[in-house]
Amino acid sequence: MDKNQHSVLRADIIDKVSTIFKALSDPTRIRILYLLSEEECAVSYIAENLELSQSAVSHQLSLLRNLRLVKYRREGSTLFYTCDDEHVISLLKQAISHADCK
Repeated sequence: MDKNQHSVLRADIIDKVSTIFKALSDPTRIRILYLLSEEECAVSYIAENLELSQSAVSHQLSLLRNLRLVKYRREGSTLFYTCDDEHVISLLKQAISHADCK
């Protein structure tokens, strides 16, 4: 490759990266993802620990689930959520570490 030529990102990759950063741009989603990176949690546990309504937590989890950043398993009538994308959790933890050392 000539030094005046640059590689160009494909549009679909740009869209995916943008979507990930949009998901990580919301403080509530950051808090939820961080909690889920530490342990599997039920909606009620997330709501209680983050002092949010169950409705707000469910809304954010739905968005994160649609982006395939979290997944759930059902136990009776309770849904337990976990992270579903370790790459995104790695990005999140790197950003937290970067912000904490400045």
